[in-house]
Amino acid sequence: MNSIPTTPKTPSEPYMKEFNHSGYKQRYIEVIGAKEHNLKNITVKIPRDKFIVITGLSGSGKSSLAIDTIFAEGQRRFIESLSSYARQFVGKLEKPSVEQINGLSPSICIDQKTTSSNPRSTVGTITEIYDYLRVLYATIGTPHCPECNRVLTPQSSEEITETVKKMEKGSKILIYAPLVRERKGHYKKLFEDLLKEGYEYVRVDGEFIDLSEREPNLDKNLKHTIELLIDKLKLNEQNYSRLADSIETALLKGNGLVIIKSEYNGSTKEFLYSEHGGCPIHGVSIGELEPRMFSFNAPQGACQVCTGLGYHLQVDPHLIMPDLNLSIAEGGIAPLGTNMNSWSARAIKAIGEHYGFDLQTPLKDIPKEGINAILYGSDVKIKLEYRGHDLSWESFKTTEGIIPAFERRHRQTKSEAMRKYYESYM
Repeated sequence: MNSIPTTPKTPSEPYMKEFNHSGYKQRYIEVIGAKEHNLKNITVKIPRDKFIVITGLSGSGKSSLAIDTIFAEGQRRFIESLSSYARQFVGKLEKPSVEQINGLSPSICIDQKTTSSNPRSTVGTITEIYDYLRVLYATIGTPHCPECNRVLTPQSSEEITETVKKMEKGSKILIYAPLVRERKGHYKKLFEDLLKEGYEYVRVDGEFIDLSEREPNLDKNLKHTIELLIDKLKLNEQNYSRLADSIETALLKGNGLVIIKSEYNGSTKEFLYSEHGGCPIHGVSIGELEPRMFSFNAPQGACQVCTGLGYHLQVDPHLIMPDLNLSIAEGGIAPLGTNMNSWSARAIKAIGEHYGFDLQTPLKDIPKEGINAILYGSDVKIKLEYRGHDLSWESFKTTEGIIPAFERRHRQTKSEAMRKYYESYM
């Protein structure tokens, strides 16, 4: 039996997996007859597994050789290896003007620029490797149920109906067909067509709307989710046939997806079922795999806690109250300082009157309930009053708390300076 000829491996020669047509390990990237842009039929051999620098005068063809020829061909070969379904997401790349390139692996290219401080910009996004990975996962990925690790297999209309039938008898069932999921547009034509077809109710970005009374006025530059109400019924044996027909209609309108909202004894649950794949035990279902499901920069793929950033900031109580021996008046609450005339100080004074402490009480001696009310707010309505030269009033309100207020302002602020200020306590 013939074996592939090899050459001895030496410590100075790392093992290389690239082979040329005759079977020997390829030690070079060989470019033959490069004519891209200002290159004049250039032939060059570039050593593999080395750090190579291309130098020359301005306009001599450095970028034409490195970027427009070698990188362009390596990228094109990688895309050509994908399925026709996957290639539709990344487009078609033209072959560079070169006779032949040997020993070339899939290539990446990083622009000559300073690094970005944007946490959503990573090596994967800059080199576009991440784009190809998302296409790869969406093409060959196999979804699993997060509860039981069961492979999510396609569900027929009958199977989905049988699953819904197992819900609590007497439940109020609302059947929605997802029409638009996180896409930009004003969708006026869609709403007009739904009215003509006899449909009146939709749920737009979570808001229930009667189309016969008003047409939603959507910002075309924002992403929207539109779900069509197909039917509303009570789950019992008399409505089983109607349930099956409505689910079939919803799957048809929702491109294989249906949302079932169940209301029973004050409890509301919502389930997404799919003809593309679902768990028959736990009811977990997703739509057809798409590249954006694997993007941490898209709502469909991002973690709901960190929103795709990879970390989650929370206010640290020890940074808010760094020294428990101090009183509030002495600056024990760091963001408040020693200004006791501010609105926050007056609110804390009112909290103290309710829980039995004052602004001169050391923090370590304040009751636990009082500390929690200062930091996290209280559902108890506390008397707040204001006495000024021209105005005085009093009211009973619940308090928000320092930590929820800081986290809210951190989310809402447009000022980078204020964002950094809030993060200094996180």
